Amino acid sequence: MPTEIGTGTGVLGAKPAPQEAVRVRYCLYARKSTEQDEMQALSIDSQIKEMTALAARDGLEVVEVKRESHSAKEASRRPVFNEMLDGIRTGRFNGILTWAADRISRNAGDLGRVVDLMDAGVLVQIQTYSQKFSNNPNEKFLLMILCSQAKLENDNKSLNVKRGLRTRAEMGMLPGWAPVGYLNDNRSDHKCEYLLDPVRAPVVKMIFEKVGKEKWSGVRVYHWLKEEVGFKTRSGVNLNLSTIYTVLKNPFYCGVFEYPRGSGNWYVGKHPPLISRELFEMVRQKVLEETKPHAKTDGFAFLRMMTCGDCGSGVTAIEKEKIIKGTGESKIYRYYVCGRSRDRRCKNPYVREDALVEQLCALIDEIEIDRLGARALIEKEVARFNKMQSKVMGTKIAEKARDVDIKRYAKYLLEEGTTEEKRQLLEQLRGKLVLSNKEIVLAQG
Repeated sequence: MPTEIGTGTGVLGAKPAPQEAVRVRYCLYARKSTEQDEMQALSIDSQIKEMTALAARDGLEVVEVKRESHSAKEASRRPVFNEMLDGIRTGRFNGILTWAADRISRNAGDLGRVVDLMDAGVLVQIQTYSQKFSNNPNEKFLLMILCSQAKLENDNKSLNVKRGLRTRAEMGMLPGWAPVGYLNDNRSDHKCEYLLDPVRAPVVKMIFEKVGKEKWSGVRVYHWLKEEVGFKTRSGVNLNLSTIYTVLKNPFYCGVFEYPRGSGNWYVGKHPPLISRELFEMVRQKVLEETKPHAKTDGFAFLRMMTCGDCGSGVTAIEKEKIIKGTGESKIYRYYVCGRSRDRRCKNPYVREDALVEQLCALIDEIEIDRLGARALIEKEVARFNKMQSKVMGTKIAEKARDVDIKRYAKYLLEEGTTEEKRQLLEQLRGKLVLSNKEIVLAQG
């Protein structure tokens, strides 16, 4: 007699057992970015309050609460979001509770990661304030549409903002924060316009005149502003040297500007010029001459290789000609001294180059071989020399003399090597060379 075959997956002829409901453990994820449109959205605390109330009403189990204040426009840039996905992969929770779908993602990369977790079955459900999304085609499709719509809004907004900024530039108004010497006009009928700063504009004008007409250097201007004028920016800080050069190279002060920078699109500004174009050109030429790149060494082997131990400035080099008594002949001596970029009154004394070389050679003797970063290069050169010596002169070099040869060769480079060889050696030292009171030390770098 034939046996009846049931349609279920249990015992033959038995009905299938009902599938046990999956227990959903939620991570409550609240996010607020710095995007302009999201400034008007619910704050993080408000999101948590609303979603906690929803969880209590519907009996949802919330395992963890995560807060984040990063934009969702770029993929994989949100550390808290990445932690949440890791928690889903490890099984700490299998659901996301959040205010709206766009809190999760506004880019295709992060959206794809979320959908992949749903496809894998480790992310069971996403619950928002008004909707829920499970692992079925229709709900996942709706989730992707909502997140893609948020991305479309971002992209359109970016185009609209760029168009608005370009239009503003065409009207003679440089988008952004007013440069030093100007103030943003806050009057409603003069939005995005600039006013002369009554406190700082006269000083900025004097800076241009001193550089263009009196040929002051940027360093001299820096110390003048700091020590004599007491000049402060709107944020209450001193102008540093790089900012001074930025001001001196900015054509905005003579009435024109380029927007965006490097685009080649120039506009006549609506703002009142602070200086004439002739003065700006004089200053520009002076600044270009002052800041133009110099040769790497300028003939000085140890230039820009040390720092001042007293004030932290870079160490520069000079040459002095001296007449030798008795013979009447002249000789050139090289000296290294603090550049005084940080403290113009620094009293760290000069040190002659030959004395400096002696100290560096003594330093090579004292330091461990492993602190010679150039060890591999020196070993290669020493091995090449030893091989040549062995073949040509028939001399065998003992292995135990290897470390001695390395230091000897390093000192030879300092005394007899070319400028570039000396610099390459010092650049490989594992530490920072500090000069103080005519003595050089190798500080831990």
